[in-house]
Amino acid sequence: MNFPQIAQQVIDKLGGKENIATLAHCATRLRLTIADESKIDKAAIENIDGVKGQFSTSGQYQIIFGSGTVNKVHAEMAKIMGGESSASAQAAAANVPQQNIVQRLIKGLSEIFVPIIPAIVAGGLLMGIGNIFTAKDLFQEGKSLLDLYPQYQDLASLIDTFANAPFVFLPILLGFTATKKFGGNPYLGATLGMLLVHPALTNAYGYAEAIQNGTLQSWNILDLISIEKVGYQGTVIPVLIASWVLATLEKFFVKVVPSVLNNLITPLFSLFITGLLAFSVIGPFGREAGELLSSGLTWLYDNLGFIGGGVFGSLYAPIVITGMHQTFIAIETQLLASTAATFIFPIAAMSNIAQGAACLAVAVLNKDAKTRGLAVPSGISALLGITEPAMFGVNLRFRYPFYAAMVGSGLAAAFIAYFNVKATALGAAGLVGIASIRAGDWGMYAVGMAISFTVAFIVALALGMRAKSQA
Repeated sequence: MNFPQIAQQVIDKLGGKENIATLAHCATRLRLTIADESKIDKAAIENIDGVKGQFSTSGQYQIIFGSGTVNKVHAEMAKIMGGESSASAQAAAANVPQQNIVQRLIKGLSEIFVPIIPAIVAGGLLMGIGNIFTAKDLFQEGKSLLDLYPQYQDLASLIDTFANAPFVFLPILLGFTATKKFGGNPYLGATLGMLLVHPALTNAYGYAEAIQNGTLQSWNILDLISIEKVGYQGTVIPVLIASWVLATLEKFFVKVVPSVLNNLITPLFSLFITGLLAFSVIGPFGREAGELLSSGLTWLYDNLGFIGGGVFGSLYAPIVITGMHQTFIAIETQLLASTAATFIFPIAAMSNIAQGAACLAVAVLNKDAKTRGLAVPSGISALLGITEPAMFGVNLRFRYPFYAAMVGSGLAAAFIAYFNVKATALGAAGLVGIASIRAGDWGMYAVGMAISFTVAFIVALALGMRAKSQA
């Protein structure tokens, strides 16, 4: 693909770089703020090489290219635009209707978590591979692979170390991206994350045991306050709140501190005050909030059972359309830290597989070369966990495959919820996601995938043939 040419075409069909106020991207889509959307040539954009769909939502214009491709198109567009948008475009974009608080929350979490998704996925897949070594009854009843072949112990230990790293040091990654999002120095944010996982602290995973054994140590500050020496490995809420405080303090000190002392005073006071608040107030509050959130969601899932799972599975794709699924990454990470398992990942996988199956059904039903050329790779991509090309580029365009996918996803999600299928790590929510599933649940997960694919594919074929007969 000629990425410089594609980038130039996109800019031209968007009305020129003077019509583009902001340029960003997520895993699969360009995310743009456009001064005047009436200047966009949507039909021409559809015909640009690599484009798999486009839509406008919440003041953003999004063009779907798919994983990997979007990064290269974005890089070339940034070169052409010189990293800047015109003042007139920015002024016009300022008149775009303001997003409500929920939309701003979703957008903010997306911008914080999307950059670190590759690290989380890599760790999750490695964790799934590690489960193969330690799961009992997989190769022989009552025994794990390591019991049968102890010579693989060091290899399993190596994989486990690699797999755990992104989760143990998650506050460092989140500290960087969150502080950057909130307008602070991301390297100070990373340093804040390092404070929260410092090896001198009691590990967060051993916190309850340390309290029970009476071995938890504390800092006694001037005989005024006592602060527990506990880390926040794998947590989400504490570091997000602390990063916002850090960025706010930094911006305050930049304004009030003389410029000659700014490089000394601002980072010193910002980091020290935030660190003190993080361990004394923010951390304990965030940990309890995270525990309550995890307990509440787990209670709902356990008590609503397959009915709740079915409803969630049916609605997962519409949730993706709103962008609210970005918040699930934070929730799942908290669930993994608190309960060592998440029910959201398997349900997301059922939805993704259903979208892929329905998209492939469109390819079977349509003779048009362009439609089939888009539907086949998009369907395969969805089966592997990336659904935007299939969902926005094909299924929503024809509508009936989207409805079929909701049916397939709902039935499959109800099935796996009935058998309490959960994941012990995050990864690509699709066929390869089996590596992230709890060892004893692999069989039911595989059956769930089969249900999701078969039902969505057959229903999409039936609805498609009906639509053709009525045309």
